[in-house]
Amino acid sequence: MPLLPRIDSRSTTFIGGYLTLWAAATGYLGLTGVDWTFPVFSLAVFGAALPALSIALTHKATPPPVAVPRPKVELTALLLFLAVYAVIFLGWGMSATRALAPAGRERELLVLGVKLIVHVAAPAALLAALGAPLAVLFGSGIRRPGFWPPLLALGAIILALMCVVSPSLSEIAALHASATTLAWAAPATFIWLALEAGLCEEFLFRAVLQTRLAAALKSEAGAVVTGALLFSLAHAPGLYLRGHPGIDGYSTDPVQVMAFTVATLSPIAILFGTLWARTRSLLLIVLLHAAVDVLPNLADFIRTWTG
Repeated sequence: MPLLPRIDSRSTTFIGGYLTLWAAATGYLGLTGVDWTFPVFSLAVFGAALPALSIALTHKATPPPVAVPRPKVELTALLLFLAVYAVIFLGWGMSATRALAPAGRERELLVLGVKLIVHVAAPAALLAALGAPLAVLFGSGIRRPGFWPPLLALGAIILALMCVVSPSLSEIAALHASATTLAWAAPATFIWLALEAGLCEEFLFRAVLQTRLAAALKSEAGAVVTGALLFSLAHAPGLYLRGHPGIDGYSTDPVQVMAFTVATLSPIAILFGTLWARTRSLLLIVLLHAAVDVLPNLADFIRTWTG
């Protein structure tokens, strides 16, 4: 695989369209008095610098092809699934699931189980019903070139960024947890988030959706940016319906909520989409997704599992 991908006119069109929508979303945030600086940081770092670095780090990668027997049929079915998922599950289903158990370990286990069913089992069953191969989507890629360099380099960079841009270190310090507790809680949190966030979101949006977008659009770059937009917009119903003033991005204005998700979340999805396109390694993007979430969620994990 060449160091840099070939950028043709189709790719340029998709990338230009994405940047236009991102700029419109960020501009709307600025016009409505919402901080627009983090979206700019997110695009510069997660949407540009780290994807460029990931391309360099995966120049020896040999991603296996993913067969998509019926691109239009499979993509249409997945988009319908995502519409139901965004409105019903993220907008109502998560609240209903959490209401089934009191706050604590039982609820967290219940939520994890439901998320795995909705994000992994259900789309896998849908593809199987459509006659699409599944094994290649679950490939770890750990033995192929291009796995370890991005995992180690990007993992270290992401953890360092989270120390700077999130209040996670101060939140962890405020717990006054012992070294023994931190020694088991940190890796346990990482594994938990690799399943709850990494596997769930990366399988659905990258392994399943992005491969169908690439086949239907006949553009890997188009699949990356379109998938990033769909990933971000899928979070809007849940933020609008279940959010509250203490949550970043919440607003009573649905357009502002959609603008926030596009401006802040889609650049992160571009990084993972680029890595999936370059490596076809689900394990790699699952682990890096967990690296993004582990520090911001470590304090809550400790409170839940030691209380």
